[in-house]
Order: sequence, then C-alpha cells, then structure tokens
Amino acid sequence: MSDIPVIHVLNGPNLNLLGVREPDIYGRDTLADIEQRCVKAAGEAKVVFRQTNHEGVLVDWIQEAREAAQALILNPAAYGHTSVALHDALKTLSIPVIELHLSNPAAREAFRHHSYVSSAATGVIAGFGASGYELAVQAALTLIRERP
Repeated sequence: MSDIPVIHVLNGPNLNLLGVREPDIYGRDTLADIEQRCVKAAGEAKVVFRQTNHEGVLVDWIQEAREAAQALILNPAAYGHTSVALHDALKTLSIPVIELHLSNPAAREAFRHHSYVSSAATGVIAGFGASGYELAVQAALTLIRERP
C-alpha cells in the first residue's frame, strides 16, 4: 500500500438530500459541500467519498475498505438504528472506524438512541453538523498515525 493514507467516508440513506431535507436538523450544506470539506481537511491523504440509499451497497463498501483504506468514517444515517448487517461488516475491519452523525441522536426520538454501529466503532462524533465530518477526518488521520 502507498504511504499516502486513504480514508473512506461512507454515507447512508437520504444523505443525498442534505441541504434541502430538514435543514433545521441537518443543516444547509449539501453532500457535495461536505465532500469538499473532507478533502480539504484530509490534506495529502486520499478521501474516497460515497453515498447510497441501499444497505447492501454500504456492506459491500465496508468490506472493500478492509483492503483499500486505513480508516473508515461512516454516517450510517437511519441504518445505524436498524442494521445488524452493518454492525457485522464493521466487525470484520481491523482499521479505525468512526461513526458520524450530523445531529445528536441521543437528543432526538427514542428510537434513535440505540446504534448498532457504535459497538463496532472506534469512536463516535455526533451533533456538530457538517463540521463533524472535518472532526472525523482529523480523528481518522490521528488514529492512522498512532497505529503501529
């Protein structure tokens, strides 16, 4: 593998509608805006940025990250609260995994309080809006540097 770190940033359902879907909760930045912020925050590192509304596609991309990335940032969106499949796929990884949410699920509806992703993640960033992605990229870079 190259000396240039690769960070996969994966986004789940409905995040393609950022900027127009409930901007009072999720903000006005589009997913394209957020991708640009991630690339800038990553500096020399490579960012692979993807979004899908399909759970199985996310599982495929997580499995791909096993060989292709040094860290994974995942905004599972609603799948975080429902998907054992994502949890199981994440458990196969030996790279740092950062779970990310634009809003703070703990401050929202009760069904959002549980995440199947959290127990498979290295850490969780939630409630900072689009800035959370930049925080996650910085955390991923730190975790990559600290690995033996």
